[in-house]
Amino acid sequence: MEFKRVTLDNLASEHICCALTDQKGESSVASKKAWLSQRLGEGLVFDKLDVRGKVFIEYIPAEKAWCPITADHYLFINCFWVSGQYKGQGYANLLLERCLADAKAKGKQGLVVLSAEKKMPFLSDPKYLKYKGFQIADQAPPYYELLYLPFSPQANVPQFKACVKSGRTDEEGWVVYYTNQCPHTDKYVPILVDHLKSKKLAIKAIKIETTEQAQKAPNPFTTYALFYNGQFITNEILTAKSFDKLLIKTNLYPPTVPPSPSEYPAPLQRG
Repeated sequence: MEFKRVTLDNLASEHICCALTDQKGESSVASKKAWLSQRLGEGLVFDKLDVRGKVFIEYIPAEKAWCPITADHYLFINCFWVSGQYKGQGYANLLLERCLADAKAKGKQGLVVLSAEKKMPFLSDPKYLKYKGFQIADQAPPYYELLYLPFSPQANVPQFKACVKSGRTDEEGWVVYYTNQCPHTDKYVPILVDHLKSKKLAIKAIKIETTEQAQKAPNPFTTYALFYNGQFITNEILTAKSFDKLLIKTNLYPPTVPPSPSEYPAPLQRG
């Protein structure tokens, strides 16, 4: 099988791997493609296996990353995903090798990626990355790790910006910060907002729409971050039912009789 690069010329017709599999087909990825169309002009690269599956790597010059970091002259990996039947066939290694070669050809100091202390939904797998030589450059509460792979001992060490070091926000009540980096947000953020309103719970949805806003965000994972009274709750993109399950788990359920947790499926997970 061959790899393919998504460009402005083929973006409209190309399957971008992370499409939602529902009755609406790929209509839910329109927001992601619109986001990609703007980022492609800023140096974003989207390489994928030429299949209708989740086998791809997406990266961008770190100066343009939608993540509050300082990592001059690095490439930032937005998303790196191999799932389903394509796992265990060496595709992750090949995609990473393509990214490494591109970074070196462009004279970069190395690669940098957002991960966590342990494997978390929607974040790159730290075990795999550390096996491939990535090191911890910085940390941010409650579990984020900024991993980097420098090309020389003299390379600058990337850092999180101060805005994510407290792990909190000044906003009161339920607040969700999100972007269109992932097609799931365009579908599930409105569902979450409507669900909370049906429970007479106030929620503010703050959409991050520019690189500058993303680099000043209160959470490293700008794709999706849910807070309650200033405290970070989760980076998992929640359905209505999985939100209710989270309320029970965290003892934040409103003063009503909560449903049985067995009624609820787990939050959305990557393949």
